[in-house]
Amino acid sequence: MSANGLITLPSVRNVKETADRLAAEAAAKGLTIFARIDHAAGAKAVGLPLRPTELVIFGNAAGGTPLMQALQTTGIDLPLKALAWEDADGKFWLSYNDPAWIAARHEAGKGDAAAVAAVTARLAAALAGLAKAATAA
Repeated sequence: MSANGLITLPSVRNVKETADRLAAEAAAKGLTIFARIDHAAGAKAVGLPLRPTELVIFGNAAGGTPLMQALQTTGIDLPLKALAWEDADGKFWLSYNDPAWIAARHEAGKGDAAAVAAVTARLAAALAGLAKAATAA
């Protein structure tokens, strides 16, 4: 787990393609795409510049509810989200919160530690798979 809980992977695709691929892969695995937020379009609408930046919000009750049952405040971090973005050098990235960090943030030790660990491991594996599919050639 990274210090700030953020996992960031380089992408071989541009921001839109990375977000599209992530959404398609998530939907194919039965996850719901709750929203896509184009931050760059929002910035442009108010006359401010922003490199391409798109947030995809996704998940399902079967995956998230067990974590909320153990640590109800995790609902602030769920559903899951991933950010596709372009840096100042024109490179493309995908970032998402590490589920273990989310659990630690919400004091996982106060709940059923074994249940929380099992749920976060499943979420971490699912996210890693989606991220790889979205970013790799």
